[in-house]
Amino acid sequence: MTEAYDIEVVVFDVLGTMVDEPGGLRAAMREAAPASEEASGEVCVDRLLNVWQEHVEHEQRRIAENVRPYANSEVIDREAAERVANCVGLTDAAALDRLATAAQRMKPWDDSLVGLACLAERFPVLALSDASRTSLLRLNAHAALRWHQALSAEDAQAYKPAPEVYQLALDAAGSPPERVLMVAAHAWDLRGAQPMGMRTAYVQRPVGDPPRKTDSFTWRSSGLEELAAVLAVV
Repeated sequence: MTEAYDIEVVVFDVLGTMVDEPGGLRAAMREAAPASEEASGEVCVDRLLNVWQEHVEHEQRRIAENVRPYANSEVIDREAAERVANCVGLTDAAALDRLATAAQRMKPWDDSLVGLACLAERFPVLALSDASRTSLLRLNAHAALRWHQALSAEDAQAYKPAPEVYQLALDAAGSPPERVLMVAAHAWDLRGAQPMGMRTAYVQRPVGDPPRKTDSFTWRSSGLEELAAVLAVV
């Protein structure tokens, strides 16, 4: 069994794990098309969110299957924003630009900043995100997320769960994989890290991908502060 003192570096997913990605997208959609939201209510916003998410997932899958050359998250988000704009008849260029960059303005979860700060006192902490370099930089600044190093999947020209993305974190950590902990609210992300030899910690969030009964992660916690307490073993 892995003990907390075996861990040397902690790596975090960002979108959904540290910030409320769906909530941020919903807010951006309400701002971009307030008339549509007022007319149709939350159901319309949820429908638009599905349009966005389905496009992103579809394009990332096409890239993983080598059907499409790599395009960073800014390109794919712009495409998703254009699809949403077409659904609501949004033609204002400035509003479309702001919607396309919604991923740069997500709010952190209530425990993200405190939990991250606690863990950063004991471990080097890395961000490992599918967000582009520019989006990740601006998101970290907006949400006040303070990392020792932030890594974008853009550097691997791939998206998680491609092995080369996790390798970015392992190369930066400079530690054996079994001493590097991957933290995420998405079970699929942790499954991607496991074949690389990384330890895994699932953090429950209102959004994300919960574990299956067959998943075996090193730790599971209801929040980041709980995980920080577990790892605070001397």
